[in-house]
Amino acid sequence: MTSTFIPVGALGDGFAHASRSLDVVDHLEGRAFALDLDGADTLSIGRGVASWGDAVDVPVRVTSIRPGIFLVGGIAGSVSTAFVLDLDAGLVTLVEGTLPDEATRAESAFTRVQRGDEATGVAATLRHGRIDGSVAEPHAATDDLVGLRNRYDYSTTEVYEHIYLTPTLYAWHCIEGVERGLADVDACHHVRIRDGLTLFVWREKIVPTLGLILIDLDAMRTDGSIFGNAGFDASTLVTFPVGATAEILTVTAHAR
Repeated sequence: MTSTFIPVGALGDGFAHASRSLDVVDHLEGRAFALDLDGADTLSIGRGVASWGDAVDVPVRVTSIRPGIFLVGGIAGSVSTAFVLDLDAGLVTLVEGTLPDEATRAESAFTRVQRGDEATGVAATLRHGRIDGSVAEPHAATDDLVGLRNRYDYSTTEVYEHIYLTPTLYAWHCIEGVERGLADVDACHHVRIRDGLTLFVWREKIVPTLGLILIDLDAMRTDGSIFGNAGFDASTLVTFPVGATAEILTVTAHAR
């Protein structure tokens, strides 16, 4: 059983075998979308690349977990960037994440919380807006997942469970795979995209990691990506796709 944490690059190697992530789609090639997001007023998508703001021809992965819903993600410079597009409603959520520098990652969580900072040095900004003049209400934070304990089978070898504790904290546990036996509680964000469809973003504190998945509890599957460093230093960035079949194990409701 694994008893030590591993870098994100090694995690990606484990997830690469028989991954259940979605195939990429070409439905958006050649299209441009007018967005009302600061710094990203237009999103233009080509063959395997996208441009927005100052980011030009960034290699991206485009997937669709439901009809009309697209996830467009890549690394622009040192920033993990993902657009969740709901073309039917004319809505967009943008997630931008960064990893801590060498000095920050060398600090203990105790040092950070003594200073009044979060335990994790991974940062994420979530912005919600509209596409092409839509008047629909933008995506917003949700607690739809809170109380669920879910199992996720990412492949025949990688199996995890998540316990959604609060809108800002969740517990993860590797049942099988390269992190077998490891578990922790980390910071997270939940965004309601549609009924039964949640954007879930997490930020790990021990090995700096940003995860982003769409969780579809109607189809009982997920798709997204994980972003981090190839090794235990800050010199090399890596991102890889993840996707899983899902199962709700238990539901807990606390008296308020």
